[in-house]
Amino acid sequence: MTPDRARPEPVPASPPTAAPAPLPARPSPDRPAPPPDRALPADAVDPLALLVVLGRRRRRLVAWPLVAALLAAGLSLVLPKTFTGVTRVLPPQQAQGGSAALLSQLGGLAGAAGGALGLKGSGDLYLGFLRSEAVADGLVERFGLQAAYGETYRVDARRALAARTRLELEKSGLLVIEVDAPEPALAADLANAYVEQLHRLTSTLAVGEAAQRRLFFERQLEKTKDQLADAELALRRGLDAGGLVSVEAQGRGAVETVARLRAQISAKEIQLGAMRAYATAAHPDLRRGEQELASMRAELGRQETGGGAAAEPAPGAPGAGGRLATGVSNLRLVREVKYQEVMFELLAKQYELARVDESKEAPLVQVVDPARPPEKRSKPKRTQLVLGAAALGLLAALLATFAEDALAAVARDPARQATLAALRAAWRRR
Repeated sequence: MTPDRARPEPVPASPPTAAPAPLPARPSPDRPAPPPDRALPADAVDPLALLVVLGRRRRRLVAWPLVAALLAAGLSLVLPKTFTGVTRVLPPQQAQGGSAALLSQLGGLAGAAGGALGLKGSGDLYLGFLRSEAVADGLVERFGLQAAYGETYRVDARRALAARTRLELEKSGLLVIEVDAPEPALAADLANAYVEQLHRLTSTLAVGEAAQRRLFFERQLEKTKDQLADAELALRRGLDAGGLVSVEAQGRGAVETVARLRAQISAKEIQLGAMRAYATAAHPDLRRGEQELASMRAELGRQETGGGAAAEPAPGAPGAGGRLATGVSNLRLVREVKYQEVMFELLAKQYELARVDESKEAPLVQVVDPARPPEKRSKPKRTQLVLGAAALGLLAALLATFAEDALAAVARDPARQATLAALRAAWRRR
């Protein structure tokens, strides 16, 4: 009997190996890598949570703006209507008188007055005129605004008118006048009346370059007229006291020469005085003018001392206290009258030329768009009022919703309930 073969011992089965984890997919240009999951911070605002809160109160978010819009629409029907009158005017530009060449032919006095006394018109200047009390008082009296606005004092009526008036200077140079009134015709009349009052005010003021020259020459003419009358009166008294004394032709020529020199010196002094307002001492025109003035003064001194020496009686000369002395005294009086006559004639010509230039400047203010009664009201603006009320209603609904949600969150937190209770108790204490 053969021995039994040894049975092979069973080999224990190896435990199954776990399948390898799949490798993460590599990002490719066509398939970007997914973003890593990140938890929101504790104090971050979750947009989805906000949408949930708003969704719970969606009726409020719709009802409140709708109610606010309806209330605003009803209020716009009750509010008084306001109409706005608008007018646009063109203020005078830089005045350029046409008599500049003619004035230059009359001497240095005309050039000084024309160059130094000219005033350029500007929009800011006329804005100041329109805001003046003179214009406002004229409108208050004309339209009875003190009673229309229910004011006791005129100063309060002026303030009420200013609150209803808007004045603006556009970049184009036009002045825009807007006036609010409860009636269309009254709004247009008030806007046009502003322009009329401005015309009246500027007619009494020397605003333009020619008007400034006219005013200057008018004052100088009045002063010279009085001085000429005084010189003629002094000459008449001298003739009455000493009688009529004949003056030879040489003396008469000296009188005319001296008078004209004195007139030219006065004109040059006025010209230099005007130049010193805008030129320095080293300015070539000013220095040249001072040299001319010095030479004219020297010539006048020679005429009065040398040329008039023949007419002056020498001390101790025969007849020094007689007819010769009387003739010299009368000669001096005649010379003063002649000087005042030359000055009066020069200023009179310049005054007339200034008046001609001033008449060419009218009208000072040109109306581009006169105010007409408006067809539509300017206030209340119903569309803007309704939309604004709806926006405010929506904002109030949002604030109320978020506040209610925040209070509910505090009520759910035991740690913050104690703080909320302490806060309520603190505000309830007296």
